[in-house]
Amino acid sequence: MKPPLKWAGGKRWLVPRLTALWQPHLSRQYVEPFCGGLGGSLGLRPNRAVLNDINPHLINFYQHLQLGLDITLEMKNEEKCFYAHRKRFNLLIDNGGSQSAEAAQLFYYLNRTCFNGLCRFNRSGGFNVPFGKHSAITYAQDFSAFASVFRNWVFTCHDLETLKLEPGAFIYADPPYDVEFTTYSSEGFTWDDQVRTAEWLARHPGPVVLSNQATPRIINLYKRLGFKIEYLEGPRRISCTGDRSAAREVLAVKGL
Repeated sequence: MKPPLKWAGGKRWLVPRLTALWQPHLSRQYVEPFCGGLGGSLGLRPNRAVLNDINPHLINFYQHLQLGLDITLEMKNEEKCFYAHRKRFNLLIDNGGSQSAEAAQLFYYLNRTCFNGLCRFNRSGGFNVPFGKHSAITYAQDFSAFASVFRNWVFTCHDLETLKLEPGAFIYADPPYDVEFTTYSSEGFTWDDQVRTAEWLARHPGPVVLSNQATPRIINLYKRLGFKIEYLEGPRRISCTGDRSAAREVLAVKGL
């Protein structure tokens, strides 16, 4: 099943490798602390899953798909329509309506229509990605197939260390890529977050699969924590500079 959203760093390309690791553990609870666009989980189709992300708008959209989201919103690939819907979405955020079905529809529309499918918010919490100017967009009108797939899946929006998991849960974690910026970003996923995530995963008593960009410090961190690693060539990355080179990734496993 194709993911319903455009999402940076999607892992549909990794599903064949993940399937080989997941198949011996089908009876276990499946967990993704950074579920993103659901490329992995929709490829593996576990019976029971906990799918978490820190983006509340993303999780709200999935929760409404689970309930059976009806599309009543007008969706057009037009700049005027886009900015009107973006304004309405931000108004819902300001007025406590960000968890509504209307907000879920708007989030889907903005994701499909904005520039590169980006998901970015300003410091006030408002969605601020501009109009994408796509030549054509096919908007989904029927999400009913997702309701049955999501039936036994739980969608949460928590810090990973607060997740309530079964001791033997199978965890697949795909945190934001490690990029060695020279400046510290208090709003981004920092190196301290990478370390905290890896250490939390290393303590989990069940099987763990972890993917990331293969930077030297990521490789050293995962090796130090006892993960077995392999290297993969990911799909070509999107870059504002036009760089379309393949991304070298690391796949780290523990307890398998």
